[in-house]
Amino acid sequence: MSIKKTYEEINEKIKNGCAVVVSAEEVIDIVKEKGIKDAAKYVDVVTTATFGPMCSTGAFLNFGHSDPPIRMTKVTLNDVAAYSGLAAVDAYIGATEISESKGIEYGGAHVICDLIDGKKIRLKATSPGTDCYPRLEIDTYITKDSINEAYLFNPRNAYQNYSAAINTSDKALYTYMGILQPNMGNINYCTSGQLSPLFNDPLYRTIGIGTRIFLAGTTGYISWQGTQFFSDRERDENGIPLSPAATLAVVGDLKKMSTEYIKPAVFEKYGISMFVGIGIPIPILDEEMMKFVSIEDKDLYTSIVDYSVPSRNKPTLGRVNYAQLRSGSINLNGKSIKTAPITSLYKSRKIAEELKKLIMEGNFYLQQPIEAFPLNNRLNTLEIIDAEEE
Repeated sequence: MSIKKTYEEINEKIKNGCAVVVSAEEVIDIVKEKGIKDAAKYVDVVTTATFGPMCSTGAFLNFGHSDPPIRMTKVTLNDVAAYSGLAAVDAYIGATEISESKGIEYGGAHVICDLIDGKKIRLKATSPGTDCYPRLEIDTYITKDSINEAYLFNPRNAYQNYSAAINTSDKALYTYMGILQPNMGNINYCTSGQLSPLFNDPLYRTIGIGTRIFLAGTTGYISWQGTQFFSDRERDENGIPLSPAATLAVVGDLKKMSTEYIKPAVFEKYGISMFVGIGIPIPILDEEMMKFVSIEDKDLYTSIVDYSVPSRNKPTLGRVNYAQLRSGSINLNGKSIKTAPITSLYKSRKIAEELKKLIMEGNFYLQQPIEAFPLNNRLNTLEIIDAEEE
């Protein structure tokens, strides 16, 4: 008889303190020992996690009304511009926005972390003034406790199978994938591999809109498919896309987050990004889910893309699995090339363990998605056309 479990049954076991919860790394040996069917019967939840740079990150803030009130049309926070084309005292601070005075040394990611840490942030805003919002400017300080809502809303996080990066030119390249040394001097890649959430649920059976997640130290939710969601990719026999595919839009309460699990990052001569910690529990509903979560780095392949070609469609120099990348070097075209991850495996493991602990203590329950992600989504491109063209 096949193994079948429901969210309700698993949550009841969590409530009673008898759920078996393991990480996506620990489950690999369990499957080797017990086999798929017995492992599916034994394990209830597998925790996945990642801690990598996710540029598409930011926060919505509501500052509250001053007296007299102001309709803010231009806003800076510690000299970093926040988008204020919203309601009177709402703004969105993006992680990659740079300081008007310090450049890429300080930016939106730093403002977000300073807010989380309870530091005072200088708020400056101007307005043309209206009958109902007569104030023309304001210069004050805020903290996370003085403002109203403050929630992280990240349009694109946790990329499924992002390509590795190499540089075949004769000069160094400074990119969001780090420094790429000339003449194929190195390969950088960005994933936690077998621990990564979307590698463990490649067909989005349990990860969808409404899924409860661990986000930067607190509870968050998947709010929508992420931007550049390209699920209609060619896939291997395990359902794993062979190139960058799904992404996640996530939301969570900034005031409850911890900078232990979210950090600003400055990429030399490129700009600012933000390391975001995400953990997602995978319920073992049946044997297929157990097969998905038992995937290993040696079974996960990605492409090596040449960043020296200034084109949307960069050439691929080969395919490699994550066990090879994680070994520290690979052989490509007869040359040994060192490899390095940008994603922190140490932090990813820590998040997977933290989430496991929360579930086992009955402080985190599973939420079934209220809507599944599409499996046939494709991407449009941006073309340069004249006004007269159809």
